[in-house]
Amino acid sequence: MLIQLTEEQKMLRDMAREFTKNEIEPRDRWMDDNGFDWDLYRKIAAAGFMGANIPEQYGGGGGGIMDTTIIAHEFAKGSASIATFMGGHWLAANLILENGTEEQRQKYMPEAVAGKIFAFGLTESSAGSDAAGIKSRAVETEDGWVLDGSKAWITNSGVADYYIILAMTDPELGTKGISAFLLDKDTEGLAVGKFEEKMGCRGSATCELAFSNIKLPKEALLGVRGKGFKMAMETLDIGRITAAAICAGISEHAMNLAKVYANERKAFGKPIKAFQGVAFRFADMYAEIKAMEFLAYDAAATKDAGKRCTLDAAAAKLFATEHAVQICIQAQQVFGGNGYSKEYDVERLIRDARGWCVMEGSTEILRMIVSGTVLA
Repeated sequence: MLIQLTEEQKMLRDMAREFTKNEIEPRDRWMDDNGFDWDLYRKIAAAGFMGANIPEQYGGGGGGIMDTTIIAHEFAKGSASIATFMGGHWLAANLILENGTEEQRQKYMPEAVAGKIFAFGLTESSAGSDAAGIKSRAVETEDGWVLDGSKAWITNSGVADYYIILAMTDPELGTKGISAFLLDKDTEGLAVGKFEEKMGCRGSATCELAFSNIKLPKEALLGVRGKGFKMAMETLDIGRITAAAICAGISEHAMNLAKVYANERKAFGKPIKAFQGVAFRFADMYAEIKAMEFLAYDAAATKDAGKRCTLDAAAAKLFATEHAVQICIQAQQVFGGNGYSKEYDVERLIRDARGWCVMEGSTEILRMIVSGTVLA
């Protein structure tokens, strides 16, 4: 598909790029040491980025998946943590936008635009790649639902205002017995665990959630009973596009850091960029980054065109995550021994990139999706 940004999307890209340079990148090292940055979050919300994918009728920017892909790509050039936070928020908000009733959209979409944080809870300690194996249970009652169970590794948990939780409503139906529910952070019976001490993307909040005899009204059901798993899989297509864009941004950040170092560092009387062994690394990095960008933006364009993008999204994430780790390692190699020091930011980018080989569908799951679709 020919990818051509509109004038509005080019303006959005430039705005996100400038915001990243001035506000996000200077805070990334602090977030790696200290966690979620509430002050930076407030600036992001005030700038309107959190509602970029929300229709104008709800007060949002009226953009599509291409718009959030652009923002995620630019933000990741300054901080993978912030891009991860935004991706989790958009994914959850989009679930309501695409599957909620009009009453639910009218209630929650203005909240997303205003900067309230959303999170999507699918993964459990015993159900990661095997999403159909979730154990959380929602039992229908005369007044609504009773929710029990737990979730693990949920992006934005602990800072979110609203959660979308997947639970079994009809276990005998397997994946067709999974439904989605809306609840807010102050719901009685919701317990949030400690923040995970992650290897990378440490500025994005990740906690466990526990549900104990939570009583929910009937209108807490999102979409149709039994359609939760289908909704989640369709939404993960969007998450994987965002992930590919984030990995492209991380990779470009790493390459640019290495570029500065290669120009400044001298060996044998000249800048190390003059040595073919160093210079050729940049040829490979640049080509791979451009391929990542194309795959991510192409999948976003396919989704915005109303076409199914499961294969394209999975392929984009598979390529981007695997190559992002290698590009960051290549960039680190340019630094020599200095690249192993936390004084230089490139080591952090390796840690940030590595997590994306697991999040939003592991490399192994993505290979199953791509190969199974291609060979069908």
